[in-house]
Amino acid sequence: MTALFPHAFAAISDSEDMALLDMVRLLKDLDYRFVTPTPATHARVVARPDHRQAADLRDIFGWSLPFAPELPPQPVLECLRAARAVTAEGPLLRSRVRVSSLRGALYLHSAYPTDQEDSVFFGPDSYRFAALIAAELEARPLPPDARIADIGGGAGVGALVAARACPGASVCMTDVNPAALRLARINAAVAGLPIETIRGSGLAGVTRPFDLVTLNPPYIIDEAGRTYRDGGGMHGGELSLDLTLEALESLADGGRLLLYTGSAIVKGEDALRDSLAGEAARRGLTLDYREIDPDVFGEELEKPQYRDVERIALIAATIGRS
Repeated sequence: MTALFPHAFAAISDSEDMALLDMVRLLKDLDYRFVTPTPATHARVVARPDHRQAADLRDIFGWSLPFAPELPPQPVLECLRAARAVTAEGPLLRSRVRVSSLRGALYLHSAYPTDQEDSVFFGPDSYRFAALIAAELEARPLPPDARIADIGGGAGVGALVAARACPGASVCMTDVNPAALRLARINAAVAGLPIETIRGSGLAGVTRPFDLVTLNPPYIIDEAGRTYRDGGGMHGGELSLDLTLEALESLADGGRLLLYTGSAIVKGEDALRDSLAGEAARRGLTLDYREIDPDVFGEELEKPQYRDVERIALIAATIGRS
């Protein structure tokens, strides 16, 4: 397929990736917008009788509803087909990708439901994480030649928000999921922002040090063990702690780490906060730890693994090296 946008980044050379890039840019030209809710909200909306088949582009690429082949503009459908990102369901079709809007940009990610091990998740946490990074960099700007790393970058939200806020900075993101790195590269090309994508967990093997490290790890215990969702022990907080402690070794003098995650509160105690406070003190680092939302994912508390948890709090932690 010939690219509709010949000046796309050189990093996008695969014909299927180029088709997805072209499709998102077409949607941008059509002023497409969609805010992705939680999976629970999504399920409630699409269960309504009037939400069984797509009526517009938001239904196709936001709500992941099946659609008639004649519904979308044909160049958009051609891109979907060229990217092999559409499946047939009888006489109808269904997109295998979703497109969400965030801070004026469009992001490709996995279609609903995100049940596959290599699903690329995007949702309310993405919006809060983006707002946190933007606020941090507005309050404490980085030098023009700063080096920034986003760990577990998924669809590229953290890296791209940081890159947009810090023109001239060198920005990279890591992820263990090749599907995430692929979509992040496409999203970067759509945004016109150069970021480096690296396959791996944490910052192992990545050139250091960094002026800013950002991370938004999964923080829920996932019974299916899906990488994008399972936070491990400590009621889901173990991965956040492990990645944070590992990343602290990569901070430059004067550098800082920005963590957005969730923490299970047991009998009024926050194990993640206590662990980070102890480690920061031991290493001579500063710590600003705060709750963003005191209570999220309340439905998780009905599961046996959360029987002693009273709430799950969203937290932001900034750890700095003087």
